[in-house]
Amino acid sequence: MPERTPAVLAFWAAYRDACGIGHDRYDVVAHGHTPEIADALAALILAGRKRATASLDRDYGPGKAPRPAPGDHVLVVDGSGQPVCIWQTTEVAVGPFGGVTEDFAWVEGEGDRSRRTWLENHWDFFGWQAARDGFVLTEQEPVVFERFRVVWPTPDA
Repeated sequence: MPERTPAVLAFWAAYRDACGIGHDRYDVVAHGHTPEIADALAALILAGRKRATASLDRDYGPGKAPRPAPGDHVLVVDGSGQPVCIWQTTEVAVGPFGGVTEDFAWVEGEGDRSRRTWLENHWDFFGWQAARDGFVLTEQEPVVFERFRVVWPTPDA
């Protein structure tokens, strides 16, 4: 997970102060596993095309981060760690990797937005994670399907 650098802290403070939020509970996220992927996915969020993300459920729980929940805030950074935007989670569902829907793939906004492309792209990423963490990825692997709305710097229309 990216660090709370001075730039990240200032970005959050500007949002918190402008919106009257009285807490500092937020995660900092760079999408993907390379700076190039983080830049590309951040650009999709800023363009309004990407309004969902997915992660493995095994990444959450005791001794780990809590599973995302509606109302949570996430500060997105690009591949160089610079703040890009803040989203607020609107919906979370857990289901099998292979159970992703056409609708979710479309809202996640990557590639041609099809379920087929979503499965290919996420098989690559989650497969990388499986190799790194020493588990076997299957179509039954529990995945957290998260939808969000951008709240800073410009709210969704």
